[in-house]
This record gives sequence, C-alpha cells and structure tokens, in this order.
Amino acid sequence: MHIKSDGRIDENELVARNVRRYRLERAMSLGDLARRSGLSKQTLSKIEQGVGNPTVDTLSQLGTALDVPARRLLTEWGTPVYVQRAVDGEWTDGAHWSERLLDETYGSGHVRTLMLRLERTGPEPAVIEPHAPGTLHHVYVVTGKLRTGPLSEPVDLAAGDFVRFPGDVPHRHICTSERVLAHMVTTVPQVRQFGPTVTRSGGTATVAAQTAN
Repeated sequence: MHIKSDGRIDENELVARNVRRYRLERAMSLGDLARRSGLSKQTLSKIEQGVGNPTVDTLSQLGTALDVPARRLLTEWGTPVYVQRAVDGEWTDGAHWSERLLDETYGSGHVRTLMLRLERTGPEPAVIEPHAPGTLHHVYVVTGKLRTGPLSEPVDLAAGDFVRFPGDVPHRHICTSERVLAHMVTTVPQVRQFGPTVTRSGGTATVAAQTAN
C-alpha cells in the first residue's frame, strides 16, 4: 500500500486540521473563537498545533462555537491523497463472496456514484474547478490507464489501482491509454460554510454571517 502526502493522521492532528479549517472558513481569529467557545487562546493554539489533546467537553465547546456537531471535528476531510495499488489489494473471503476494502471515510452528506469512461482523443481535458469544501473523489480503475488527482499531485493509475483525493482543489482526469473505464464515488459533506458579508442600511455597514449548504 502506498500513501502519498502525510498518510493517515491521529486524532489530535485531525482535530487540529479541522478546527483550523472551520475557523478560517468562518473568518474567525483565535480571539474570536476563544470568546465564542469560552476557551483560552493558549488552549486553542495548542489544539491547532495538534498538541492540545482536547477532552470531549472541549470538543463540544468548539463544535458549538464553530456551529458544527462535535463529531465533525473527528471526520476525515479532503487531504491527503491516498493510493492503493492493485498488487497491494487484500481480498477477504466470506461465506458467499470475497471483498476488497478500498477505503473508509466518516461523516454524512451527499454521495454520488458513477462510471467514468474516457478516450485519448484531441487535446488534454480542461481543468476541473474546485467543488464544495470537503469534497472527496474516490476512483477505482477498471480497465486502461488514468492520470488523475490534484494538479499539484497527479497520480498515474492502472487497472486495479485505487485513489482518494480532495475534490475541493483544481484537478483533472487524463486518459493515458487508448481508453479507460473507472468507477468514481464523490462525497460532499453537508456542513454549512461561512464567510463574512457586508450589508448597508441607511449608510451603515453591517457584517453578517453567510451560510451555504
């Protein structure tokens, strides 16, 4: 099994990454989050550095302040790129069938499953713009060869290879054989994203929270 980037991370690093991401998406400073959560800036700084070892109560306070369920802070999001080669796949025999585990992700949201068919004709396909924050693509190559993934970290796959990569960054699918057939699952967590908007009423500017599901 080959894992690109930093591989799977432990719970403290996962919480650190998610807290920082949610905070920045909401245009909040550490001071803002401290006031909303009742936690000190020092405590929040340690959590975002992955050395805070937060308790269940602390996660609950952070979830309330960030307006997400506490369990979201322990949910794997879009990075890193994860690759499982055909030769590394392990099959488990059951009573009536055998199965090969490709990947596991946690959380809830929209799931889209499709077959992807490409042919090597003409110029390279256009770059696909980022999808909603937290989007993941899970691609299993059935036949042919495919180059796919973020523009900054593309992966070359052959039949039997699997990759999971973030879909919330620019990415592309390129057929490197005559034809390719792949199975793709896209998952989009249903988490409200916030950004500051400014509205004016009677000459007075008011900053309001904007949500997008």
